[in-house]
Amino acid sequence: MEIGISTFVETNPDVNTGELISHAQRIRDVVEEIVLADQVGLDVYGVGEHHRSDYAASSPAVILAAAASQTKNIRLTSAVTVLSSDDPVRVFQDFATLDGISNGRAEIMAGRGSFIESFPLFGYELSDYDELFDEKLDLLLKLTESEKVTWSGKHRPSFNNLGIYPRPVQEKLPVWIGSGGNQESVVRAGLLGLPLVLAIIGGRPKQFAPLVELYKKAAAHAGHDASKLTVASHSHGFIADTTDEAVEKFFRPAQAVMNQLGRERGWGHYGRETFDAARSLEGALYVGDVQTVAEKIIYLRKEVGITRFMLHTPLGTQPHDEVMHAIELLGKEVAPIVRKEIARWEAENA
Repeated sequence: MEIGISTFVETNPDVNTGELISHAQRIRDVVEEIVLADQVGLDVYGVGEHHRSDYAASSPAVILAAAASQTKNIRLTSAVTVLSSDDPVRVFQDFATLDGISNGRAEIMAGRGSFIESFPLFGYELSDYDELFDEKLDLLLKLTESEKVTWSGKHRPSFNNLGIYPRPVQEKLPVWIGSGGNQESVVRAGLLGLPLVLAIIGGRPKQFAPLVELYKKAAAHAGHDASKLTVASHSHGFIADTTDEAVEKFFRPAQAVMNQLGRERGWGHYGRETFDAARSLEGALYVGDVQTVAEKIIYLRKEVGITRFMLHTPLGTQPHDEVMHAIELLGKEVAPIVRKEIARWEAENA
């Protein structure tokens, strides 16, 4: 059971002071958070790509590279790379470079993107949303397979027997498929034998169990060993010394973000009742003290089949020291509880 952190490097106004942190400061804070995550024994840290004023990470590979030389063990991944509006060759080169700096700890999490700002920015049509992803994923996977590649497609210039450099330290640069719960994307990941990341940010996580089974069936159908494939979750949350403290510190920043996105997307109002319901054992929000969060992660592993858990924290803007403490609690206290229980449970069910 792998445990880590994901972030979109949010730069929303502080709900208590109204202060707006600069993009530069938030990026520097995230580098410190990645270094701490490595020091406290977490397995992975993911940075998500966005192209809007309230997120500072338009180039996750650069942020991850800044932390790579200061860390030793933690795996470094995008969360996600919006592959549909990017150039797969540059994506591969950026993360192969990160792999070199980190000595073999880079990963790519490829997704279509739930935010669409990058499409007009880089000159792509939303009407090609699905076709762009399929074509660019095909190219990216070919780049991981071979040093020299011949490829042709509709949305990017073709090339013949060209070498793509640098090559990664890892024999094969890992590519994950990020999904918000779409059956088509889950099946695609299974057929390709690629690890899957599910954005479980609402509803009941147990509802994702059939998708995990569908993913494994697709993988087995394509001849892959489904038992060796990793399924990850990306879920909102926050940890503090007490559950009351975690709720007090996390609710208002989270509410501000969810209502801002709700206004953009037509969602209903995000209030305390919704928040508290999601904090229950069967809810999708991982907010509380060490024991509460550990119990929920264990539940997710046993009931859904998740083998990598990524806590997205903070959801909105929170003081850097609060985020650092949450990371410390996740690594030093939550992770050991979860790993011990899952190891015991897996041994009993072997």
